[in-house]
Amino acid sequence: MTGPWEKDPQFEGRRQAARDRLQEIEAKTGKDSDARDAFFNAVYEQAEGDAAAVPWADLAPKEQLIQWLDANGGLDLSALDIACGLGDNAEALAAAGYRTTAFDLAEDAIAWARKRFPDSKVDYRRANLFHPPEEWFGAFDVVNECYTLQALPPEMLEQTAAAIAGFVAPDGRLLVYTRTRPDGTFIDGPPWPLEEGSLRMFERYGFAKESETPFTIDRSDGVIPHSFAVWRKF
Repeated sequence: MTGPWEKDPQFEGRRQAARDRLQEIEAKTGKDSDARDAFFNAVYEQAEGDAAAVPWADLAPKEQLIQWLDANGGLDLSALDIACGLGDNAEALAAAGYRTTAFDLAEDAIAWARKRFPDSKVDYRRANLFHPPEEWFGAFDVVNECYTLQALPPEMLEQTAAAIAGFVAPDGRLLVYTRTRPDGTFIDGPPWPLEEGSLRMFERYGFAKESETPFTIDRSDGVIPHSFAVWRKF
């Protein structure tokens, strides 16, 4: 996948500087739900239009999502992109034929996504995962969750998973893209990669796993295990 760092030689340097700044923000805001809300809003506010300052923004859809969409077009189907950020995954869903809604907690993220894709078919909304519009419950054929589960403290994992699961229509699919870690290992996040055992959590919400692809991402600070899983609601 071609990233912005290949087009802009200074991109990675600005991103690392942004990571350092964000660590300071995280230290000041804490780790509970309200603090995480403040953190995400601060990231987009302080980015000032530079995607390098948003650590999770690759300015391209995730490769594993694209591969799944190539085999699963969405004609006449609906999709929801959770915590959509700058919009790349949402645009990929729409390009595959899905009637796509995408939301983020940060108003600046939504405005930025709309600016990047002025002719988009995506319905971008500012919304809170835990207080969404009532009409979204059980309403979507495909729900895409990328990095949201790992972004909130472990004590919020069940609450977060239940909220995400609630959007999926009967016989719909839930796509989960996350960092992972071995069971029993401690990590002082954020982020908080999911323990391998936690990857089965959606079984408790009426889902069966259709597929799972483990993979790694190599970065300057290490090799990061990931998982991309597809769950079907029955």
